[in-house]
Amino acid sequence: MARLPRLSIAGLAHHVIQRGHNRQPIFLDDEDRLAYLAALRESAALHRVAVHAYVLMNDHLHLLVTPPTAEALSKMLQAIGRRYVAAFNRRHGRIGTLWDGRFRATVIENGPHLLTCMRYIEQNPQRLIPPTPAGDYVWSSAMHHLGRRRDTLVSTHLCHWQLGNTPFERELAWQRLLDEPLTPEEVQQHTDSATKGWALGSGAFLAKLGASCERPMAPRPRGRPARSTKVDPVCP
Repeated sequence: MARLPRLSIAGLAHHVIQRGHNRQPIFLDDEDRLAYLAALRESAALHRVAVHAYVLMNDHLHLLVTPPTAEALSKMLQAIGRRYVAAFNRRHGRIGTLWDGRFRATVIENGPHLLTCMRYIEQNPQRLIPPTPAGDYVWSSAMHHLGRRRDTLVSTHLCHWQLGNTPFERELAWQRLLDEPLTPEEVQQHTDSATKGWALGSGAFLAKLGASCERPMAPRPRGRPARSTKVDPVCP
């Protein structure tokens, strides 16, 4: 099957995944992680992309971002790539590509789907062996959302603001959500949606996107279509 055109829609949240080439590490130490976050902060500000959630793992990273234009997301990530990869190669005495091809991304509907995507991102350390509690992992936005530190990179999404009327209420609600692990099916759904380009949202949201983008928004059901049991009337 041909690769779907990547979705990039102004004003909607996007889940982004970038992986290391051949699953190789993209961060070897904390200095690398600080360098990436500095590049992300600068490029996001330059292209006016709001960063709602992120996590940096050893061999991949996740972002939840909202671009102001259809082109802003690609421009931001291209700028980060040029700056970070050059610095990484220079610092570690290597040459060549760092990423596993182009970045992968898809669109997420506001509401429950977006909050689940935030949990998917910030719970990544909890899926390690041994697991690290999301609130103890330094290299993600979880500490910001739990009120344990102020992260100027993060632009809190409206869906998160709506979890409570006060910071304490929002932080407590978010802690409860992070303490509830996603099902294996939910984890796979969010992984596949970003890597394969399938949008995530309600049926109405997907139908509206499909009509405007003229491309499928979700995979077709497997197998042959069900045979109709309707009997045509017999002409006299």
